[in-house]
Amino acid sequence: MYKIAVIGDRDSVLGYMALGFAARPVSDPDEAASALHALARIGDIGVIFITEDIACQIEEDIAKYKDKLTPAIVPIPGRQGSTGYGMANLKNAALRATGSNVLFD
Repeated sequence: MYKIAVIGDRDSVLGYMALGFAARPVSDPDEAASALHALARIGDIGVIFITEDIACQIEEDIAKYKDKLTPAIVPIPGRQGSTGYGMANLKNAALRATGSNVLFD
């Protein structure tokens, strides 16, 4: 069975720790990239949630996993709220998969 992990600032990931997620609080992009690669190397992590503010800073690292089956890397809003980054990624993924803007017309 796959596990779920979350990467983000400490305040954003604390609640996920209580749910049993593999939480990695980070404070800068280098630390976030290292956490991402470490979690991806673990064979039983199926999904990595990453806060939008961190995800937009390590896009190149996230792109390395875009075409892999696992882990799925999903941007989520942090404690500051949504920046729109996650929704833009979802729109691009749907456009790439279907060839048309099926979600946002």
